[in-house]
Amino acid sequence: MTTANLPKADRIAIIRDFVPRLRAQVADFSAEELTTPYNAPEWTIAQNVHHLVDSHANSYIRFKLILTEDYPEFRPYDQDAWAQLPDAMDADISVSLQILEGLHARWTRVLNSITDWEKKGFHPESKLDYTLDDLLTSYADHCNGHIQQIQEVIDEMPK
Repeated sequence: MTTANLPKADRIAIIRDFVPRLRAQVADFSAEELTTPYNAPEWTIAQNVHHLVDSHANSYIRFKLILTEDYPEFRPYDQDAWAQLPDAMDADISVSLQILEGLHARWTRVLNSITDWEKKGFHPESKLDYTLDDLLTSYADHCNGHIQQIQEVIDEMPK
């Protein structure tokens, strides 16, 4: 479900409050539980958490590029390939949670300072322009989507 119809303040709140939601969801799992593909071919819980750092760091940079450059082009990356790298397969998600905590704090600060939500950048893969407002919706949805995706993995774990 998209957050497009929510007020900006609510979408920003999703990003601001994401890490505590994520921490609560992934607390108390063993290394084996974090790295077992219970819902294959979907990513493991650990891969999801590590991916969130990669994705949200890219998003934060995209926001800053739009704010500081005239119509920047975004750099695509292969998220599935990144999810197969050793750091994304690691059961230790504590460092990724720490990175997300700091990243989301800074990102929220930037979001709260934006006055021109119609500034835009270009994504060469989709061949589409994205305004800051579009990106806000996309990443609020991304936060909620990964909470749901991780829950689907948890729901497939043996009871």
